Amino acid sequence: MNFLKEPYIKLKDNSVSKENFELYLEEELQLLKTFPQPELENLWKYYESENYISHTDSKKSLFDKVYQIIKKRALKNKVNLIDYCNVDKGKVLDIGAGTGEFLLEAKIKGWKTFGIEPNEKAYKIAKSKGLCLAKNTLEFEDNFFDVITMWHVLEHVADLDAQIKELKRLIKTTGTIIVATPNFKSFDAKYYGKFWAAFDVPRHFWHFSKTAIEKLFLQQKLKVENVKPMLFDSFYVSLLSEKYKNGKMNVFKAFLIGLKSNLYGKKNKEYSSHIYIIKNQN
Repeated sequence: MNFLKEPYIKLKDNSVSKENFELYLEEELQLLKTFPQPELENLWKYYESENYISHTDSKKSLFDKVYQIIKKRALKNKVNLIDYCNVDKGKVLDIGAGTGEFLLEAKIKGWKTFGIEPNEKAYKIAKSKGLCLAKNTLEFEDNFFDVITMWHVLEHVADLDAQIKELKRLIKTTGTIIVATPNFKSFDAKYYGKFWAAFDVPRHFWHFSKTAIEKLFLQQKLKVENVKPMLFDSFYVSLLSEKYKNGKMNVFKAFLIGLKSNLYGKKNKEYSSHIYIIKNQN
């Protein structure tokens, strides 16, 4: 990858460390990279915060409650999507399972569920729900899964090529890979700029466009067959971005920007976050 020498944007970790970072653009892929990226052995400290909500089931604050309501609705949509992609319920692997809500919902609907979660706190919460979890994918056989999901996880992966190769190894030839990522070409990303919550540096090593996902997966003969919007993300991200930009959550303003982002996405096919439906190219 050949990244431009001048930064695309300068920003800071608004969530945990308050440290400064820069994003650099790879023009051909339309991919942004966070610099500097933390050493893997020190990465844990950037997740050690009550503000990092995907690793908890917290409902303490108003924001927590809004997040959990949105998440509950999104979970049903996610399970409906894997049901739609695969008529016969088989084995599903969720990489970056968090506290396990998606897998629990899929298990109730008849799927054989497996999860990967490296965060110890989230791992223990998910295990307490009776779910089958592992720390990595190496214990699974080739072509083992009917569906593999990564819900806002690919951007956290240090080695993109290795991860996509592993997805290729694990998925059945007739299986489906579902990847959801934020989209830095969305209206809310452009509006909030360095305050856009979905940049989430340095936990997000990478920042994707549709072009980046399509080209990276095609290198492993995995083809993006469909792209769907995550309509709730624009509102959630805008709400958090308002907090970063103005020091408080302006619910009305966040709703307005989220709505504008979805309208922009409907016109230009660039939503706040996208879900990619990916199949083997045979």
